[in-house]
Amino acid sequence: MSRYVLGIDQSTQGTKALLFDEEGALLYRSDFPHRQIVDERGWVEHDLEEIYANTVQVVKNLVEMAGIHKGDIAVLGISNQRETVACWEKESGTPVYNAVVWQCARGADICTEIQKQGYADKIRAATGLRLSPYFSAAKLAWIFQNVKGIKERAAKGEIACGTIDSFLVYRLTKGKNFQTDYSNASRTQLFNIRSLCWDEELLKIFGIDKSCMATVTDSNGDYGVTDFDGFLDKPIPIRGVLGDSHGALLGQGCLQKGMIKATYGTGSSIMMNIGRKPVFTYIGVVTSLAWSMDGEVSYVLEGNINYTGAVITWLKDEMGLISSAGESEELAERARKGNQVYLVPAFSGLGAPYWNSEAKAVICGITRTTGKAEVVKAALDCIAYQITDIVRVMQQASGIEIAEIRVDGGPTKNGYLMQFQSDMLGIPVRIPETEELSGIGAAYAAGLSLGIYNKDIFDRIKRKSYENKLEREQCENLYAGWKSAVQMVISE
Repeated sequence: MSRYVLGIDQSTQGTKALLFDEEGALLYRSDFPHRQIVDERGWVEHDLEEIYANTVQVVKNLVEMAGIHKGDIAVLGISNQRETVACWEKESGTPVYNAVVWQCARGADICTEIQKQGYADKIRAATGLRLSPYFSAAKLAWIFQNVKGIKERAAKGEIACGTIDSFLVYRLTKGKNFQTDYSNASRTQLFNIRSLCWDEELLKIFGIDKSCMATVTDSNGDYGVTDFDGFLDKPIPIRGVLGDSHGALLGQGCLQKGMIKATYGTGSSIMMNIGRKPVFTYIGVVTSLAWSMDGEVSYVLEGNINYTGAVITWLKDEMGLISSAGESEELAERARKGNQVYLVPAFSGLGAPYWNSEAKAVICGITRTTGKAEVVKAALDCIAYQITDIVRVMQQASGIEIAEIRVDGGPTKNGYLMQFQSDMLGIPVRIPETEELSGIGAAYAAGLSLGIYNKDIFDRIKRKSYENKLEREQCENLYAGWKSAVQMVISE
């Protein structure tokens, strides 16, 4: 009898169900989008009931598509959009407000007030994170301050709060399991990554009742069982839960200290496994937990960039320089050799490692011979330069020599970009043949916990490689030009 591993990847745009066989191969995938609720202030919400209904439906669609026997599904793993928060009634599981999405900055004033009170350094020391409305704490604080009755009901123990994983686990287990994993907890800005527990002082600072918070569980721990509202003939265990970027780190097989991955999406998340002990740094990146497996935690350094794939979209939609993302590779290859055009994509400020929200985008180094190809090349180059910024900071902070970088996401299909990335970093760039790294990480964690997979599962992933070709002196000269261009926009 076959045993299948089911993965759910609940992301910002929609929900995916993934079916894996006993060899770890992805057999089928089904997707279901959900609404993006955005108001005139730019505040972003999701309908939690819609997300849950889609989660159940996408599993039904997947089983129908695959034509498998429902009883052959052995275990479930869940990966989820991080920092997005949910609040619901413990008794009924009914949401008391829409999910406040990670993109939403409605907690900015709350963070400003906490900053004025002098708590920013305390928060950074406990959580490894810069005080920011990006993380869950300020979003939860906003709900507690603005949704009528929540604070009073929370004090009575009637309200549950958490990230999307904890809401899904709660609903899938019919309220029997109120749990989250270490990776998601570490991104809330309420979890002390030194003592590995909810920080009571931080909960008080943000005005959140501790009784609202989920039990923190190993990422490959026991999260109860589910039959997807009666769809399955018998319940299956939930044995893998990870935030999406952490899932991608695991899916990439970055299990050892010093291994690093970069996800090229609209923006980028660069994450480095730094082992069993945290490294706290103030030079542009943050510290989080990678996961906890079998009672042992691993830490990461992480840097987030605002504009990577979005730069290619800008070339197409706003500038009209290309009609498809694929054209950018050909144009970049045609650009005049030796051109020194730089694009700094500070369209909404610069993220890590500069953290300058006032910076404005610039194109510099233009000459009379600069044309479309040179500008497109500069746009691709800036993606590689930004990743290089983060990797160099991580190497400096950790003291670890990085041997290679594993990458994923749509822009990794661009051969010019991947070759230039390898040249700038001076290390090989490895690209897996499959794209569903977040879902793979959660599914593999679940399969490992049940003994369906062994750890050699990660060695079976086939990868394409790019090896650095440019001389180091030439690379350093190009990178020095990039740093000069960045200095132009952050010193104004």
